[in-house]
Amino acid sequence: MSERPIEIELNPREQRFYDRIRGRVVAPHPGGASGLRDMLLLLPDLTILLLRLLRDDRVSLGDKGIALAGLAYVLSPIDLMPEFIFGPFGLIDDLVVISATLLRLVNYVHPDVVRSHWSGQGDALEVIHRVAAWCERQFAGRLPRVVRRLLGTSR
Repeated sequence: MSERPIEIELNPREQRFYDRIRGRVVAPHPGGASGLRDMLLLLPDLTILLLRLLRDDRVSLGDKGIALAGLAYVLSPIDLMPEFIFGPFGLIDDLVVISATLLRLVNYVHPDVVRSHWSGQGDALEVIHRVAAWCERQFAGRLPRVVRRLLGTSR
């Protein structure tokens, strides 16, 4: 006998504002590959997670420093790809920084602490690893080429 997951349908007032917007912008594709739009829609949840970890007493001071640096970059109007110039594509660098910061933190902070602060959908650790893997697939090979091209060096 297979267990079917229980689905709870909330009335619109009970849904988080962000979840309602996400539902209108991105139609869920179970098992489908995540694209840029899906990853960018996780950015607010990941940023809130980082902020909550920063405020948790169970997180060491060194890890809080890393969380603060990642959060400062995301909240700063000065970054590699400013949103006011690049629009939604300007959020890509923020996503890369947040995912790298959280990936580092989940290696040093107990998983239950991370999960306790997650307000997004699914398992926090799975989401962090999925976003980090997506960033790596998209930019690991391209970023060094772009930097070399910008600096005018060749290899």
